[in-house]
Amino acid sequence: MNTIEEIADQLKTLKSAVIFTHMRPDGDTLGCALALSRALSMLGARTQVVNEGEIPEKFLAFAGMREICRTPSDAQAYIAVDCSEPARLGALEPAFRAKKRTYNIDHHVSNSRYAAYNFVRPRASNAENVAELIARMGVLQDAFIAGSLMIGMVTDSGGFTHGDVNGDTLRAAALCADGGADVGRVHYELMRRQSKARAAMYAETISHIRFFNGDRLAVASVTQETLARYGLKEDATDGIVDFALSVDSVEVSVCLLEAKPRQYRASFRSKGKANVNEIARVFGGGGHVLASGCMFFGDFEEILDKIRDVVDRYTNL
Repeated sequence: MNTIEEIADQLKTLKSAVIFTHMRPDGDTLGCALALSRALSMLGARTQVVNEGEIPEKFLAFAGMREICRTPSDAQAYIAVDCSEPARLGALEPAFRAKKRTYNIDHHVSNSRYAAYNFVRPRASNAENVAELIARMGVLQDAFIAGSLMIGMVTDSGGFTHGDVNGDTLRAAALCADGGADVGRVHYELMRRQSKARAAMYAETISHIRFFNGDRLAVASVTQETLARYGLKEDATDGIVDFALSVDSVEVSVCLLEAKPRQYRASFRSKGKANVNEIARVFGGGGHVLASGCMFFGDFEEILDKIRDVVDRYTNL
């Protein structure tokens, strides 16, 4: 693996770069990409940020989000941020793989080191890694960079509440706040603001959470029928998985989102006693120790049985 100094020395010489974000983008991948794009632009590079699909509506309130493209242009280098494996780039994976000069800047413990140059360091958010990278490139944060990085930090740290938040996280956030990031606005837009329809869907979903393994495992589920009934998109389910962790007895929370019949996207969260990265890897997924995901195929009740069994075996809950 490369050092962050090596990556910084190479990136600051680029004349052009495309920055790739992962499918179903969250605030960390988007914030990292926009901040790094601005930093490279300030050094004279031509830059572009790409994603395979639509940007969730809640992010469109922030500068730069509407300029994200779906088709990468040719460039000297391609850079993936907050992406643990190339498959997470979705439809953009072939384009990324075809480029010889590629970079992978990430914080997932499950990262597969898939690029020509890789820097992977576990942090509460990848925005912390990108903040240090930008500083080592010799770029001073402006308000745009600071605000974009704050989006990433707030998103992946759960508003600075997750167990992997430490002094480094808060110091990085403080520098962003000093640089002009509006912490209150970022927190409101991404973690509190919602439509009446989303509030109703959320209330219905959490009222039907099921508890297993002595109430230490909680599972919420959202079907496509539910989303259609409330006129919502899939990104409206963000945050549902975190609710059950507020229950005293719960150590692992899972949200199963129906992608299509007999296919479910699973999000796992842990209070700390369980390594949900290991659990998700059993099912072909991965992510963080405290937050991971995977895909399931099959009957819903059979999927529940598999989750209960693996959570029990890997955590002794």
